[in-house]
Amino acid sequence: MNKVLLLAGATLGGALGWWLGSFIGIMTAYAASVVFTALGIFIARLIMINYLE
Repeated sequence: MNKVLLLAGATLGGALGWWLGSFIGIMTAYAASVVFTALGIFIARLIMINYLE
């Protein structure tokens, strides 16, 4: 369950970052995707620690 939640957080975060960054340009979309992927993993880990254990 933990790995599925991490995968979902990374996927949703990356997609959101790409969507937000694509309004400016392709490199901004890439950079925002990397940042939001890390943020999605961080939020997924917070959910695992606080609610699933």
